[in-house]
Amino acid sequence: MSTLASASSPAAFGSAPKADAGTNKWLVAIAVALGALLEVIDTSIVNVALTEMQASLGATLTQMSWVVSSYAIANVIILPLSAWLGVRFGKKNYFLFSLIGFTISSVLCGVSNSLWMLTVARILQGLCGGGLLAKAQAILFETFPREEQAMAQGFFGAIVIAGPVIGPTLGGYIVTNIGWRWIFFINVPVGIAAVFMCISALPKDAKRVGPKAPIDWWSIGLLALGLGCFQTFLEEGHSEDWFDSPWITLSALVAIGSIIFFVVRTLGSKDPVVDLRVFRYRSLAAGSALSIVIGMALYGALFSIPIFASSVMHYTSQQTGMLLLPGALASAFAMPIAARLLKSFDPRAILFAGGVTLAFAVLWLGQLTPMTSADDLAWPLVVRSFGTVMMFLPLSMAALGPIPKKDVAASTAIYNLTRQLGGSIGVALLSTLLDNRQTLHRASVVAHLSITDPAVQARFAMLTSGFIGKGADAAQAQARALTVLDGSARLQGAVMAFNDTFRATAVLIVVTLPLILFLGRPKAGTAPIADH
Repeated sequence: MSTLASASSPAAFGSAPKADAGTNKWLVAIAVALGALLEVIDTSIVNVALTEMQASLGATLTQMSWVVSSYAIANVIILPLSAWLGVRFGKKNYFLFSLIGFTISSVLCGVSNSLWMLTVARILQGLCGGGLLAKAQAILFETFPREEQAMAQGFFGAIVIAGPVIGPTLGGYIVTNIGWRWIFFINVPVGIAAVFMCISALPKDAKRVGPKAPIDWWSIGLLALGLGCFQTFLEEGHSEDWFDSPWITLSALVAIGSIIFFVVRTLGSKDPVVDLRVFRYRSLAAGSALSIVIGMALYGALFSIPIFASSVMHYTSQQTGMLLLPGALASAFAMPIAARLLKSFDPRAILFAGGVTLAFAVLWLGQLTPMTSADDLAWPLVVRSFGTVMMFLPLSMAALGPIPKKDVAASTAIYNLTRQLGGSIGVALLSTLLDNRQTLHRASVVAHLSITDPAVQARFAMLTSGFIGKGADAAQAQARALTVLDGSARLQGAVMAFNDTFRATAVLIVVTLPLILFLGRPKAGTAPIADH
């Protein structure tokens, strides 16, 4: 048993903190939910504003990618440290510090007048945001009684699932009607309100008894370097042609080396900053693997649909956001239903049903054509939302439920990290698959466009005649007709490639479903309680 786990026990800190009898649990829930929602929304809200930021700051689109990547890298680094920081400085203190820091860094993002200032401010946002996400889940577990913890987890899950969808919708509206700086300034009033609510609603941290152990700076440095380089590898690898780029290759090597040294040092430490020994629990190990898959399915599908809507359907950012909005609303509607089902059924059974539903929905999305409309996507996206909820909520309960109370804090931090990494891995893999398959399918379509084919000849002749009718000479008309045919081949190749990404995601979900057998079942009437 690790020293950190022991340090988290009531013996080390006096009595474990509990919600006071007079604590308004729903006020606490709303307060921490506001903080978590800010963090999740800001993960995706900037994606729709990159073009406007580029013009305003005089940067290239490649440089602007760091506005997104820097936030994700900082977020991933802080997530596994959140349990240790909560233990060392107090759960309430750390949450308030993260919330205030996130609000201030949002102001800095909004007033940035250069790319580097904006990137640094986004790093600060990511470092503070990781604390908000991890601690919000822990606070909800602790505040609500055991019989209501499934509902509390559902409340948190609705935020995590709906946030990435709300971000582009809200961002598209703000950028179109107000200006890109306000996607950051809008955080300020919400952040201030959340700070005052947390100050008044959250119970005080229990007083720490005994001296604090020395900080293992080497472990923190190795963790930051390893996860930072790995996230950089995932975020930038596709645009840099992966291992054809020396610095991407260097990032991968540094990530591998740093993580190996971190694991060795941590396992030999008496007071580790991240308690890796919690992986001895079979349910957490299997749950973390499935969490990666959920992250890939959740963020991967949300990655593919906006690109399809923009490149094939020619939607604006605001229209794309509205396309995704019904799915987000369906997630919020499905959460309390899943929470009620958990009271009557084994979480593993619900998780399996959710996996099958999600795989079906993703395969349904894989029936795209150049004529696909918003109506065609509506129901598959809603079904996908139900499937994701039925996996997300039961998986949290099945993965964390069997773990002893003293180890839940470290387990929760690692579990949240795996979902974030899963999203990054999913986007990286699907981006590469999309490009490769698009090239392959376009070549296949072009190979079938034989000039001796009567259908191709008729189409070419019709296009040529049309352009001549608009005033072009014969040579120009033929060149334009060939351009149209090439564009049609590109469009067909792109649509087929999008279908391949959805089918690959469905296969991945189905292949990992057997891991459910390794999950534990929480004892009747119990659920994990975060204990700091």
